[in-house]
Amino acid sequence: MTRLPHSRKTGLHMMAALAMALAPLVQTGVASAQTSAPATTVSVSLPTEPLLVQINQVALERRGPKQAIVEYAGDAGEGTYTVLRDGKPVRNGALRPLPPFSEWSLGKRYFSVDFSDAEQAGLYQVDVRIGKQHATSAPVQVRDHAVFATTGAQLLGYFHRSRHTDEADRDLPIFQTSRRVNAWGGWQDAGGDKGKYLSHLGYANHFNPQQASMAAWALAYGAQARKTLFAAHGLQTQIEDEAFWGADYLHRILDAEGYFYTTVFDQWGTPGAVRMVTGYEGAAGTYTTLYRSAFRAGGGMAIAALARASMLAKQTGRHGEFNGTTYLADARRAYEHLRKFNPQYCADGKENIIDDYTALMALVELHNATGEQRYLDDARERAASLMARQAVDGGFISDGGSRPYYHAAEAGLPVISLSAYVDIEPEQARRQRALDVIALALKHELAITNAVANPYGYARQRFQLTQNGKAAGDVLEGFFIPHRNETGYWWQGESARLASLSAAMVIGGRKLAENGTAGYGLPDEPARYAQSQLDWTLGRNPYGMSMLYGFGAKNPPTVLESAGEMFLGGISNGITGAVGSDTGAGISFAPGPDSEQWRWVEQWIPHTTWMLFAVMAMSEAAESAASDSRP
Repeated sequence: MTRLPHSRKTGLHMMAALAMALAPLVQTGVASAQTSAPATTVSVSLPTEPLLVQINQVALERRGPKQAIVEYAGDAGEGTYTVLRDGKPVRNGALRPLPPFSEWSLGKRYFSVDFSDAEQAGLYQVDVRIGKQHATSAPVQVRDHAVFATTGAQLLGYFHRSRHTDEADRDLPIFQTSRRVNAWGGWQDAGGDKGKYLSHLGYANHFNPQQASMAAWALAYGAQARKTLFAAHGLQTQIEDEAFWGADYLHRILDAEGYFYTTVFDQWGTPGAVRMVTGYEGAAGTYTTLYRSAFRAGGGMAIAALARASMLAKQTGRHGEFNGTTYLADARRAYEHLRKFNPQYCADGKENIIDDYTALMALVELHNATGEQRYLDDARERAASLMARQAVDGGFISDGGSRPYYHAAEAGLPVISLSAYVDIEPEQARRQRALDVIALALKHELAITNAVANPYGYARQRFQLTQNGKAAGDVLEGFFIPHRNETGYWWQGESARLASLSAAMVIGGRKLAENGTAGYGLPDEPARYAQSQLDWTLGRNPYGMSMLYGFGAKNPPTVLESAGEMFLGGISNGITGAVGSDTGAGISFAPGPDSEQWRWVEQWIPHTTWMLFAVMAMSEAAESAASDSRP
């Protein structure tokens, strides 16, 4: 979802900006009519009200953490709160002060209201008074399977609305070859980008996000392994259709030699640019020959997706244009190819942590689909390589040196991949080694997040700044991804990263916890961490904005010039560090100019993918925890 610099924006984009529409303000789950406006610029600043009550605006689990954050700019002392259910008071008390915090705005004090023990379903609000100031939160639905039940149909619908069906993609050239191939289908990558990506940013080596291949896997996994959940909400046929749509696309972009095409690209719709199978790099979108997907460039998750789709086809007797036997043959062939040639497809010729955890996911799913020992043997090697990258404090190292692992889209995937490996490993000693690594990794996530005052519980991260094109120098910590990084220009909101960490805490934590009672079968601190990451995206943030379009009291604006269409069920990139901060310190959301608004406003396929996966995990864990508690 990279974008051209402002100097390269075209008249077409400027005309689109003139037609820009303001985003609708919507109630939970029900979108209102969109209002057009002639404005050509959009700028969103932090709210200036002296008293604000920020809350998840979409849904909270009946048996799970529930917390509102109060921001106050004033001189009065203590305050009080009242929790309302369906408009009626159900409890009240004194606000709990939080540690002083000035990272994002000076002169404010922060308080919290915890109503986790309010377990009766209903529509909740939190009403707060401090001195002469009075404020009430947005409403939030409390129920079982909360976010999944409330948003699941539209999260799935986002993928259908994002399908790419241009017939021209049936006959595309491959960069610097005379060949033409059928790369039809799949999903457009983002609201303003009709390109299709298994992964991008490969030239930067440590930034590859799993894009269309991750979506195809999450959908196939949900349809096959979480069938009961989707069927209970009337969504089974819908998710099966979308899973097979993704698998069919992966079949088409699997070259006869055994590698996947990484991107279908046209320089973000630049007039005159030829749409083709190609690699690219930099803010200018310069075409390159790096179009063969390494494990880390989407190849690993594509193999995992096809293997899981083969299991889905076997389970249901259904399939897409191609059948389950074909999907599994594709997965086998692609793995054997990458097993031999993967380093050649890496921009720097060296595997790193992303190769490890994506290859591990591929091997787990191949073993699940076939039961063959050779895939377990290779999975053990990949798991060992991944675990060897863990530092003594639990964080991971990206490379063979000292570069810390940080990722703007999938920071939870190392733990998720190891958790998947645990499920196929029959030897107790090997299982325990993986569980120990998971435990230490999750402990690190909690420790770094809680190391400083952090009223919203936002997941912090460790990183280095770029020097001469490579990460170097002191290892730093902060809330948001650094703006001075190896890509040279790419940074954006981290909705996908937060959901991936939430999923990792639930999935990994459930393998470690015994009779946790704070939500999702977890102890208190992990449960709150998992909830806080989703709460941020769903409205409990300093802007009071739900990034999930069509849900919540306020959504991001539409900025057609650089962020494109807004689909119901799509999730915007989100909040970042302040513009101009190399380290990503401070805070910013959609400050303009409009040509840069993609960094905050644009919807991107990994965000909805990871949100759907996280709420699947939470719903499964909530149901399992409820079962564990029954006599």
